[in-house]
This record gives sequence, C-alpha cells and structure tokens, in this order.
Amino acid sequence: MIVYLRLIKESFSFAVSALVNNKLRTFLSLLGVTIGIFSIIAVLAAVDSLDRKIKKDLSALDKNTIYLLRFSFGPSDIPEWKRDQFPNVKYDEYTYLKTALADDALMAFQVFTGPQTLKFENKQVSSVNIVPVSHEFIDIQNLEFSSGRFYNEAESNSGARVVVIGEEIAQSLFDTPDAVGKEIRMYGQRFQVIGVLKKQGAGMFGDSNDSSAFIPVNFIRRFYGDSGTWQTNVIIVKPNKGLDIDAFKEELGMKLRNYRGLKDGDINNFFINILAGFTDLLDGIIAMLNLGGWLIAGFSLLVGGFGIANIMFVSVKERTNLIGIQKSLGAKNKFILFQFLFEAIILCLFGGAVGLILVWIITIVMSNVADFEFVLSLGNVILGTSLAIIIGLIAGIVPAFTASRLDPVEAIRSGM
Repeated sequence: MIVYLRLIKESFSFAVSALVNNKLRTFLSLLGVTIGIFSIIAVLAAVDSLDRKIKKDLSALDKNTIYLLRFSFGPSDIPEWKRDQFPNVKYDEYTYLKTALADDALMAFQVFTGPQTLKFENKQVSSVNIVPVSHEFIDIQNLEFSSGRFYNEAESNSGARVVVIGEEIAQSLFDTPDAVGKEIRMYGQRFQVIGVLKKQGAGMFGDSNDSSAFIPVNFIRRFYGDSGTWQTNVIIVKPNKGLDIDAFKEELGMKLRNYRGLKDGDINNFFINILAGFTDLLDGIIAMLNLGGWLIAGFSLLVGGFGIANIMFVSVKERTNLIGIQKSLGAKNKFILFQFLFEAIILCLFGGAVGLILVWIITIVMSNVADFEFVLSLGNVILGTSLAIIIGLIAGIVPAFTASRLDPVEAIRSGM
C-alpha cells in the first residue's frame, strides 16, 4: 500500500512538472479534455436543472389530468387543415360533462385570452397573463396563497369582478404583497383583489403565476361572448384516484361525441390530451438534449485523449534514462506501467477540474442573472471526474505499456 501511495505521489510530481516545464504544450493538450468535460457537464447540468424545474412545476398536477380541447399536445394523424376546423369546447359542454361524470372526476373550464394591463391609481403593470377559469381550478391545481383566497362557486358562476393576483403584480402595484381588499382596473372595470399567490418563480415555458391574474371565466364569457375565434377554450379534467384512466377517457370521449351528435364513422373533432403523455414527450426531448450533449462532448474528449497520449509519449521519451535506472534498481514492469498511468490520469483530472470549475461558475452566474435555478449536482461532478479518469486510462495505456517494456540497458544507453 505504501509503495502505491509513493507511486501516486511521484506521478503527481511528474504531472506537475509537465505542467510547469512545458506550459504551452500541456495547456493545448489539456484544453481538449477541459472543453470535453465542460461541454458534457454543462449540458447535463442545464438539462438536469430544466428537468427539475419541469417536475416542480408539474408536481401540483396529477399526471392523469386531462385537457379536453380542439388541439393536440403531440403529433396527430389528422391533417392540419382538418384540425383547424374543429370547434372550441363550450361552456355548456363543460356543464353537461360535469353533471354526467360527477362521481368520477373534478372539472374546470378555462379560456385562454390575450394579456391585459392592470392599473391601480397612477401605477400599472403591462402584459399580465390573464387566466379566466372556473372555481374548481383551485381543487385541480393546488395554488398556494400568501394572503386571501380563491373565488367561490357563487362568484365564479355570476362572473363577479374579483381577481386573484401573483406576488409580482402585488409588489408592482401596491409595493406590498398585502393587497387583499384593494381595487384594480382592467377591461375598463374595477376588480377587487381577494387573494395573492405565493411567489413561484419562472415557469418551465417562461410563464409564471407570479405575473398572472385569475378571474372568473363567466366574466370573460359575459364580456366577450362564447363565439370569439381569437380564444381557445379548454375543459380541465382531474379523474378520481384509482379510476381506470383508459376506460374513463373512452367514456369521456363517447359522452362528448353523443352531445355533439357525431355519428359512427365520424372522427372525433376534439382531442383528449392527458398530462402523462405530455410529460413523456418532455422526457423524450430531455433525452435528446442529453444525447446531443454527449455527441458534442465526445469529439472534444477524443481530441483531448490524443493530446494526453502525446504528452505521455513525450514524457516516456524524455525519461527513458530514468526508466532504465529505475529498472536496473529493481523496479518491476508493473511499477513503471502504473507510474505513467497515474500520471496520465492526474493530467486529465487537472483538465477535468478546470472544466467543472467553469461549469460551477456559470451555474452561479446564470442562477443570479436569470430567474432560473441552475444546479451542478454531485452526480454530475462524479460523472465529470469519472470521465477524466477514463480518458486518462485510455490515453495513457499505450505510452505506459511502452515505458514498462523498455529494456533497462538500452534505456540507460539512449539517455547518455
């Protein structure tokens, strides 16, 4: 054990000596390893951070949550021109399905509209994401409040002028998150603030409840009507736990087909999108991003491996005389082999460490600049270190084997 510790110490000294005595050559050779480790770990860290954010944003929703609307979340066999002719889901369809499937699921009706400007006295906030939705939304997506509440069934059905706002809006308009009871203006009318949501941070698609305002969907229906081509309606369905999802989807589809009067042989003019399928699609995208990162980094690591091998061949040539002396004093081939292998690994670890430090610095900078938490996980640090060791082993094995097979007499003579 002591012999191997001394071996590692000597290898470290030789590696440091190579760095100090041949700065430019070693720097250029290690650059490939540094770029390779930096590339793969930076991509993996970014993808991991994105994956964590997606899972965090979707954690409040059941994966079996269904979105019933005229668009598909994923690819479809139906031609685009035909999909464009599909009608919006309607409020009366929501009330029918809610009654017909009352024992099996929770349902909410939402309308996607354009942004609005919110005003309070001489202050205003532009491009606010307005979320007109029925009162059941609070039971489907568990919103957290810093103060106040969500609107109730009576306020929702009557289209009352009440609003629930995100914390960013509260801070911008009132300089305080305590905004309950205050009145703001939008759509040319006054709305009373009845709730303020807890700070959420940026959403996975740049959206966030922090800059959103929730209002009763029936206010929008009364204000604009139900036939606006500019709007997209959606029925959000949360099946009860333990329900057979496939059977429920089939029943949901059949009831809406019957309500719309579709005949046998007619295709569905709506889509039943399940959140689990959407998350699977996102998982596939993340897997592709990871694969792209590996491909990009692979070329850099290949170049870096050749650079390390070059350093080691030069090192063997420069220390041929020393190798001969070591062998003449009884050093075994295995000792020489490990000495050069350890040196190659240590050189790669130097390059890998620089790459990891650069990724760490970037995660700190990006987390502070962007409203998004970049994380360099322990797993990715271990992966980067392991890759450096593997590259060192592969790049150093041939030079190390060459050094271990040198004849001691010829080695000593060649150094004279």
